[in-house]
Amino acid sequence: QLQLVESGGNLVQPGGSLRLSCTASGFFYFDQSSIGWFRQAPGKEREGVSCINGSGRVIDYADSVKGRFTISRDNAKKTVYLQMNNLKSEDAAVYYCAAGPFNPHGCPAWYMTYWGEGTLVTVSS
Repeated sequence: QLQLVESGGNLVQPGGSLRLSCTASGFFYFDQSSIGWFRQAPGKEREGVSCINGSGRVIDYADSVKGRFTISRDNAKKTVYLQMNNLKSEDAAVYYCAAGPFNPHGCPAWYMTYWGEGTLVTVSS
């Protein structure tokens, strides 16, 4: 059974850091999959945060997180990370990871095949 599980969400103060993890199971071709991080805050639409292809090339970051978030992956561990620094209140959301076939252009939500259940990030003093 193909599954993605996010972890690492927590309550953090503004300016703080968190590292989210997305671990895959059942993916025979994980190293060929594009992985995207998405987030959805209450009352807002889901937005793409970042995307990385199977070889580790970063495809994209949302403008709102550039310079603060870093996506990376460890194919041996079948895990993708999202390092989030200098967190702001507007970063608070449920963060989801999703997997899709290789796509050199990015990780549009409609293209992603498998989704995790999400992990909650709260940014508050």
